[in-house]
Amino acid sequence: MHLEWSDEQRAVMETTRAFVHRELVPHEDEVERTGRLDPGLVKELRRRAIKAGLYAANMPDDVGGAGLDTLTWMLMERELGHTGYALQMLAVARPSRILLACEGSQRADYLLPTVAGERVECLAMTEPEAGSDLRGMRTRAVRDGTDWVITGTKHFISHAEEADYVILFAATGEERTGRAEITAFLVDTDAAGLTVRPGYRSVSHRGYPNSVLAFDGCRVPGSAVLGEVGRGFDVANTWLGTTRLQVAATCLGRSRRALDLAVRYAAGRRQFGRTIGRNQGVSFKLADMTVALESASWLTWRAAWLADRREADAEIAMAKLHASEALAMIADEAIQIHGGMGLMDELVLERIWRDARVERIWDGTSEIQRHIVSRALLRAHGG
Repeated sequence: MHLEWSDEQRAVMETTRAFVHRELVPHEDEVERTGRLDPGLVKELRRRAIKAGLYAANMPDDVGGAGLDTLTWMLMERELGHTGYALQMLAVARPSRILLACEGSQRADYLLPTVAGERVECLAMTEPEAGSDLRGMRTRAVRDGTDWVITGTKHFISHAEEADYVILFAATGEERTGRAEITAFLVDTDAAGLTVRPGYRSVSHRGYPNSVLAFDGCRVPGSAVLGEVGRGFDVANTWLGTTRLQVAATCLGRSRRALDLAVRYAAGRRQFGRTIGRNQGVSFKLADMTVALESASWLTWRAAWLADRREADAEIAMAKLHASEALAMIADEAIQIHGGMGLMDELVLERIWRDARVERIWDGTSEIQRHIVSRALLRAHGG
C-alpha cells in the first residue's frame, strides 16, 4: 500500500473542502438554533452539489455516479465530516449502495433517479426490539398471491420524512436455526398501510431527523423485492462495510476540526504570563489528540484501500471503532483545553462533542466492532 495522494484525489479533497466551507458551513448556526434544515435550502444546496459533481459521488459511473474508488471516496467523506450531518448528508447525498442490487424496472424507478438527485431513499433496518440483533427483527412480510403484505414497526430511520421510498428489511420466514430469514424490499413512502411519524429528539446531529415507520398491512407487488427472497443480508453486506467506513471518515473530519481549534487556542491563550500551550498539561493533550487522529486516519485509509481488493470486515471494524472513539476523546480534550468557554453555543466544539456520541452506536456499536475484530482473530486459529 503506497499512500501518496494522486492528482485526482487531491482535486476531490480540494473541491469538497471548498464546497463545504462555501456552501454548508454558513448554515451551521441556523441548523443548530432551529433544529431543522429548510426544504427549500436543501433543494438549492442539492442543485449546487450536483453541479459541483459531488452528489452521489459514491456510485459507479455507469449509473451516473463519479465512480470513485473507496479510498478516494473516504477522502471526500473526511472533508464532508467537517460540518454537521444535516448539511452534509441531506444536501450532498451519497445514496445507499444497496441500490446497486436493483434489476429491471427497479433501475429506472429507483436507482437511476436517486443517483440523479430526483428521488431520495431511506433505509429501514432498526426496530424497537431489534437493534444490533438484526435477525431478531419482528417486521414481517407475508406472501399473498403475487404480492407481499408487510406489518411491523421500524424506528431511528434517518431522514424518512423527506424520502420518496424506503429500502426495507423484513422477516419473510425462518431458517433451520430458528432465526429470521430476511428479505429486502423497495416501498414507496406513499404506499397504503405505511405511516411515517416523527421520531425522537436526539442530542446528536440536530436538523438530521429520525422517524418511526409503521407498516399496517402494507401491500407491495412481488417486483418490490430487492435481490432474492431470503437473501436480504447478502444485499445488506454491500452497504454495511462502506457505511461504517463513512462513519470513520466523518469522525476524522470532525476530529481534525476540533484539534485545529484546540491548537489555535492553546497557541494564543495566555495565562500566568505565557501561552497555555507551553504547559505540559495542555501540550501533552495536544500530542495525544494528534496521535489518536493520525492512527485512526491510517486505519481508515488502509481499510478503504483493502475494501476494493478483498473482504476487509475486520479492518473496517477497526477503523470505525478507533475513529469514533478517537473523536470522543479529541472532542472532550478540546473542550477541556478551552475551559468553560468550550461548552458554550458560541463555539462549534460543544456541537462536535454532542455529535460524537452517536458515532459509537449507529452503523454497529463499538461492542459489535470489537466482536468482528476478535472473531476474525479467533477464526484464524480455528476458534
